[in-house]
Parts: sequence; structure tokens; C-alpha cells
Amino acid sequence: MSRYSKARFLKSAASPDAFGDDSGAEVAFAGRSNSGKSSALNAILRRRDLARTSRTPGRTQFVNLFELEPGRRLADLPGYGHANVPVAVRAAWGRLIESYFMERESLAGLFITADSRRGFGESDRTMLEFAAARGLPAHVLLSKCDKLTRNEARNTLQTVQRALGERADVQLFSAQSGEGVDKAQGALDALLARKR
Repeated sequence: MSRYSKARFLKSAASPDAFGDDSGAEVAFAGRSNSGKSSALNAILRRRDLARTSRTPGRTQFVNLFELEPGRRLADLPGYGHANVPVAVRAAWGRLIESYFMERESLAGLFITADSRRGFGESDRTMLEFAAARGLPAHVLLSKCDKLTRNEARNTLQTVQRALGERADVQLFSAQSGEGVDKAQGALDALLARKR
């Protein structure tokens, strides 16, 4: 049985006053639109469709909250950086994400998914800065690594590790092949344990 077998969708929050219960421990998942964030979340929880995936980038428009067990939650943040999303909508997402980082007392850490074929971008760095401003640890998933050769994947990992240094733990990840899932689960457990 999966260690997250009790995971369930709690709610979608379109505004800070809808975030709800702020006790216990919560880990946020962030990433560019189309970085494989929802697929990564599902793979880590070993649930096929708990977080909705879509071929349409920018589909996650709210902060989607999931309960792993009482007092332990995940927050799936809106994807960022997609050009086809109207400017006003992008601005609203930005305000929502900023409020989330400023207000959530239960926030214990951040996962950032970055497509390994594209590397770690400017928007990803902004998310890292949000976490750093709160003194929170971050864990980077270089997703879709199954699309790269072994050499390309290793080089990408080393490049991002060098660029980020001590600011985040970085690993290769593939929801498709399962590479890195166990390591990501360990990282998630470690982040949640910070707020026991």
C-alpha cells in the first residue's frame, strides 16, 4: 500500500481567504506551465489522477490543496510563464502565489518542477526567491528526464546544481519512467517532518 494512500483533494482556492486550515505542515509544488508539475505530484503520491493533468498549459488556475493525512497537505500552485494566458490572468496568479508564500504559516518547503530539456529558468528562480525569503528549503525536480540521453541528463543535472549551489537540492525525475520517484518521496517526507 502506498504511504500516501489516504491522499485526497481538499479544495481549489481562488483567493487567499479560501486557503483554509493553516495548521500542521504543507509543501507547495510550483513550476512553469507544461513542466510536468501535476504529473510529478501524481507520480510521487502514486496516484494516477489526483492532480489533474492537461495537454493545455496553464490549466491549474487556483491553489489546489490536497490532504495526505490530517495535518499534512500539498498545495499545487498555478503554473507560470505561459505566453497564451492573458496578462490580467497571469497578474492575478502572481498575486495569489505571492499571498500564499507570505501568509501560509504551515508552509514547510517547496518543490519546483523544471523541464530538464529547458533547464532552470528566470520564473523558477523567482519561486526559489519566494522560498528563500521565508527561510524555506526547496527541492528541484528536473522533470521529463526520460526524454534526454543519459549524458544529456547528467550534464543538465550538474549545470543546475552548479547554478543553484546550496539554495536547493536538485534531482532528475521522470513521472513516465519512474526515475527519481523514491528520492522525491523521501524529500517530501523530510520537508513535511520539519513542521511536526
